[in-house]
Amino acid sequence: MSSRHGLSIRAADNGDVDGLVELLKTAGLTIARDKLASRLSAMQDQPGALLIADEWGPPSGVIAVHWHSVLTADLKVGWISALLVDPDRRRNGVARLLLKAVSQAARSAGCGELVLHAPTEPGDLHTFCLATGFVESGEIFTRALRKRS
Repeated sequence: MSSRHGLSIRAADNGDVDGLVELLKTAGLTIARDKLASRLSAMQDQPGALLIADEWGPPSGVIAVHWHSVLTADLKVGWISALLVDPDRRRNGVARLLLKAVSQAARSAGCGELVLHAPTEPGDLHTFCLATGFVESGEIFTRALRKRS
């Protein structure tokens, strides 16, 4: 999809399971390899995208978005269900590249906005959301993908 200084953003596949297990551990999420492989396969059959930031070794970041129609919006909504960057790779633009790639995918799928559920207390994710155009709405952040007229 996109590349920058040895970092590429691409769709995750079954060969990424071991690397994703390790990446999730950095966030304190221990998921058995077989369970993660099953979830990855299930996600590939759903409308959405699962993208990883790939460098030299295990993935340094992952983002998952699922899109669908909702009663309260004319266009589909993309729900970001996961955004994680290896702590050693944070503040290097990895999350921004993942967000840019998933935004393009969601826009192409007909989405009008992205929604990301994040903690409202100050922290890295909260700061990142505000810095990348999300608007705080309670505990949910939304980001328009098209200019409003």
